[in-house]
Amino acid sequence: MDKNYVKKVRQVIPKDKIMLVSCCAVIANDEGKILLQKRSDNLLWGLPGGLKELDETLIECAKREVLEETNLEIEIVDFIGVYINPSMSWFGDDVAEVIAFGFEAKVIGGDLKINDSESLEFGYFDLDNLPQIHALDNELIIKDYYKGIRSGIEGRFQKER
Repeated sequence: MDKNYVKKVRQVIPKDKIMLVSCCAVIANDEGKILLQKRSDNLLWGLPGGLKELDETLIECAKREVLEETNLEIEIVDFIGVYINPSMSWFGDDVAEVIAFGFEAKVIGGDLKINDSESLEFGYFDLDNLPQIHALDNELIIKDYYKGIRSGIEGRFQKER
């Protein structure tokens, strides 16, 4: 059975706007610069992360997406917040309202490398030198991260399975 939730939904709702949940991680290096990926679908930059699958916790989603896209194993250290992107699009015609959960994370394993076709390259950036960010939710998460906004993780999410 295909585990990809979006593909399943698109079989029933081929073109209408849908609502999706995503998780992404802000990963900073020792200099305080954050890891961004250049995306293959729009050639813009964003946080590593992606869409939640069914029966997956938010933390599992963030960890899986970061691993798939960067080859990095992460530990979630804090919750930044929830953000709404009212009109996210992929490849021009797939449109959704995205509810994005932003986490702060640290690397606990792996070597940074392109793991899938979604990423073209990686870079570390500080707030004053950010490239154009591909999505409103990513932009807001990054700004709140640099403002020191954290919503806390304790007791907010299911324990990992």
